[in-house]
Amino acid sequence: MPPSRTHIHELVTAYLGRHPGERPALGPLVEALDAPGEVTARATIPGHITCSAAVIDHDGRVLHVRHNASGGKWLLPGGHVEPEDATLMAAAVREIHEETGIPPQALCRSAAFRHEPADIDVHPIDANPAKGEPAHQHYDFRFVFHLVPPSAETTPQPEEVSGTDWRPIDQVTSLTMRSKLLAADLSAGPEPVNASVIRRHAARHPPAAARPVPDHHLPTDGTPAGTVLHVVGVHLFLQDADGRVLLGLRHPDSAYAGRFLHTLAGHCEREDAVSSLIREAEEEAGLLLDRDAIDLVHLVHSQNSPTASPRIQLFFRARTWSGVPRVREPVRCVEWRWFDPGSLPDNTVPYTRQAIEAILASHPYSDMGWTR
Repeated sequence: MPPSRTHIHELVTAYLGRHPGERPALGPLVEALDAPGEVTARATIPGHITCSAAVIDHDGRVLHVRHNASGGKWLLPGGHVEPEDATLMAAAVREIHEETGIPPQALCRSAAFRHEPADIDVHPIDANPAKGEPAHQHYDFRFVFHLVPPSAETTPQPEEVSGTDWRPIDQVTSLTMRSKLLAADLSAGPEPVNASVIRRHAARHPPAAARPVPDHHLPTDGTPAGTVLHVVGVHLFLQDADGRVLLGLRHPDSAYAGRFLHTLAGHCEREDAVSSLIREAEEEAGLLLDRDAIDLVHLVHSQNSPTASPRIQLFFRARTWSGVPRVREPVRCVEWRWFDPGSLPDNTVPYTRQAIEAILASHPYSDMGWTR
């Protein structure tokens, strides 16, 4: 099946959270996501999604291909989404392999962007009478990968590509992608969490005569093979005397869920979950919680996409607390308000809504984003 709309919506929401000024330019894409039809299908008019990628080598150079259909322009490798592509990142990985011959297992995600696109570009495509295609738009999702081995031999696909070239970042031909790469901190290099979509694609589509590339990102601390590290999140389910639940309005420029309502929440550092919750409550809202009056009431096991780290989302109820909720981290949350849990606003974070509904129904567990 092609990438789900939920997956695409999540990528767009996260991207606009980082680049809110691009919201008007991405208006056609947002409209397409809310319109009937398969937005990743090549036949969808007046526009559809494509995927491309910047592959960065150890010298900081970016791979370009001379694209035949564009009249010989030097572009990032990429193309249309196929029905078997589970995610947009998987589509980008496949296109790199098909157009340049670089095997998927020779790639790893960038720590600067992880599973999210570095750039989303909307550009017009001229009509192609030979293929029966009218003029339309491409909504191009552009991802970033690092080359794992020191170098990689490229084998251009002659039907679409007539050459390859590695260029410095300041010579990337796409102006918008160039600006995103120059502004990013790429010093961290590859993403240290295992890039499952890349290895899964490699296993399903092994390149002919390709030497296996060792995985440099498997745990080395004795973790059993095949283990995937999870992020642990803690959330405060807090109700007032009228049964209303406390939610915060995320800042429009927040890296996550801008303009959405969310519980007071944070990630576990090297600490137990209850200590993490107590710390976050004071840091974010000035609330003091009593460790002996905190109960675990729900767990959401979530996965935003097959390439993102899975998450264990723990929801705790505080039976007592002191203080009045106030904004202490305005770059993340601009307002705290109490809401009727039975009629939450439409802009409530989806897994937060799911958890609150489950808590009210006394269900201890739910999951989201997994395919069965």
